Formats: sequence, structure tokens, C-alpha cells
Amino acid sequence: MRKLSGIQILFITISLVAVVWFLIPFILFGIMNIGNATGIFSFLGLFFYGIKLKYINNWIKKSLKRGLGKILISLFAVLIGGIMILVVLFSFLMMKAANQIPNGNETVVVLGCRVYGERASLMLMERLDAAYEYLKENEEAICILSGGQGEGEDITEAECMYRYLTKKGIEPKRLYKEEKSTSTRENLAFSKEIIEKHSLNVDIAIVTNEFHEYRATKVAEALNLNSSAVSAKTAWWLFPTYYVRELYGIIYEILL
Repeated sequence: MRKLSGIQILFITISLVAVVWFLIPFILFGIMNIGNATGIFSFLGLFFYGIKLKYINNWIKKSLKRGLGKILISLFAVLIGGIMILVVLFSFLMMKAANQIPNGNETVVVLGCRVYGERASLMLMERLDAAYEYLKENEEAICILSGGQGEGEDITEAECMYRYLTKKGIEPKRLYKEEKSTSTRENLAFSKEIIEKHSLNVDIAIVTNEFHEYRATKVAEALNLNSSAVSAKTAWWLFPTYYVRELYGIIYEILL
């Protein structure tokens, strides 16, 4: 067996760590979506490249001497380069959106997330804890809890959020439930209807996970809502999966 070079060991180590990182949500909670599927597939590719580094590099050199091979490899390189540029750009926009700090007493809109039976998922609890801190610091702020009822949910996400916040001491009169939405766009569109119906502050503070703030603010902008961010911090072992998934979500919104 040939001895691996330093660069091969580096690629193999990075790829194995990343694959395990993307697998953790599936191992612990059975979460498998386009985010961790993309991560696992991509880093398995890096792992294979690390194992067969010399063979693949020699094959590339030979292919570049042929017309068709040169074209295909050039197109692949442009594709990878384009993807990397988009990832960097979207990451910058995500960070910028997540740091749009509210002035105070905006109408809070908490975007719903998965509920297991009647129990809030970890990501929903992260959002609710962020909302609770904001509402505690801004005692005049009103809050809209936005989320319908999906498969495997015994109550609406809005009802789950209502129970969580009232149990922590937030007055029920400060909370409005929006229980029809099934997407980010519907979250904000239906919340806007509540804002208009009850003459609430039209400036909103969107409560969601940090990676989700950019897409949420762009949807709000399309609905003529002036928004800022109250960002919830995502658990380290969930972040890569949902970060990659969000990249697809941003592209989907752009193409709509």
C-alpha cells in the first residue's frame, strides 16, 4: 500500500470530519434533508479525491491535452468556482441580515418551525428563547407567532409557541397567533394581515435562526414590510445542515 502524502491526509481528515458533522442530525434525530445530503455527498467526493489524488491529477493532465476533455474540465472548474463565489456572497448577506439590530418595540414576528406532537423542536425553542429575551427587554412590544400545523404536529406551531412563551411569563394579551402559514412567505404575508387588522407597529423584528434572516428579510421587503432581525443562535451540530439547506432556499426565492 502506497504511503499517503500530507495533502492526501489533510483532504481525507477534513472530509471525514465534515461527513460525520453532517450525519449527526440524522443519527440523533433522523433529520435528513437536502442540506446534509449535499454536505455528505460533497465531502465523500473530497474523500475519494484524497484517496485517489495522484491518479485523478494524472487523469486531469492527460484529459487537458484533448479538446473535449479540456472543455469539460474547464466547464467543471467554472461551475465549482461559481458555486464557491455564490456561497461566499450568500454567507456575507446572511451575516449582514442577521445583524440588523431592532430599534426597540417593533412588532415581533416569530417564524414557526418543526413541532413534535405538542413539543417544540430545538430550533423552535432557540427562536422562542430569542423572542422571550426581546419581549422581556421591550415591554411594549407585541408579538405575532406565525406557524400552521404540519404532518406529525398535534397542534399548530403558533399554539406551541404561545404555550411556551406564556409559561415563561409573557402576557397573553401581547401575543397574536397566526395559524395558517406553511412557508416563510406565508408566515410574513399572513402576519402582515394581522398587523393591518389590529393597527400594530408596521416595523417588524423577525425572529428566526441567523442563517434564515436574509431570506426572511427579502420576503418582508417584497411585502413592503420594514424589518430588522432578532437572531436565534443555532446549535453547532445543526448549523451546517440547515446552512446548506438555506442556500437552496435563497436560490429558490431568487428564481420565483
